[in-house]
Amino acid sequence: MLPLKDLNPTRRTPVITYALIVINVLVFIWEQTIPLNELEGIFMRLSVVPTFVIQDPLSLDTFLDFIRSMFFHGGWAHLLGNMLYLWLFGDNLEDRMGVVLYLFLYFLGGVVAIFAQIIVDPNSLVPMIGASGAIAGVLGGYLILFPGVRVRGIIPLGLFARTAEWPAWAVLGLWFVLQLFNGVVALGVQTGTTGGVAFFAHIGGFITGLALTWIFMKLVPQPPVEDRREILYDRAQRYRF
Repeated sequence: MLPLKDLNPTRRTPVITYALIVINVLVFIWEQTIPLNELEGIFMRLSVVPTFVIQDPLSLDTFLDFIRSMFFHGGWAHLLGNMLYLWLFGDNLEDRMGVVLYLFLYFLGGVVAIFAQIIVDPNSLVPMIGASGAIAGVLGGYLILFPGVRVRGIIPLGLFARTAEWPAWAVLGLWFVLQLFNGVVALGVQTGTTGGVAFFAHIGGFITGLALTWIFMKLVPQPPVEDRREILYDRAQRYRF
């Protein structure tokens, strides 16, 4: 299912989530002003290339490459898909966790995601770009905090599509299973010189989000389950598709 909206309004404007989306879009617009051959060189110099990380893992440049990589994208579909998921699920996580912890989860998820892909393909010469790993961390956090929230979207059926409403645990659980399946399949297909989707980055980011949010749940008092359900139900009545 392609999610389009969750029935989970926020109490505050998700300033950080919006800021991340704006920065990603602006960086991508900047990319479009650069000739393709020059852009490929920029990606090689300013983003994560696994074999270069293995050669010099502790340098400042390597650290900066990890951060910069999260703001580059390889095309409109890559950008829009990532920003859709960040817009849908990031606002509630920011609302519940607060700005500092939310940003920590976002960037830690992105860093662990990159390391996960490097472990699988350490000799790759293909630049790793995109916010997918960081956003996967957001998805993992959302699954822990809001598993029962209803998510509305569309299910493609050939030339047609139908709308559907699933609980978040089903939407995000299916997404994770697909990453696992595609990651295993990709192990026998991708080489160190051919690009592709970094499925193990998605897996690493998602697990990081799960773990960090689980710790957050244990350390920060949460409202009773009944109260949370009542609050979400009341909000959902005022939130239409």
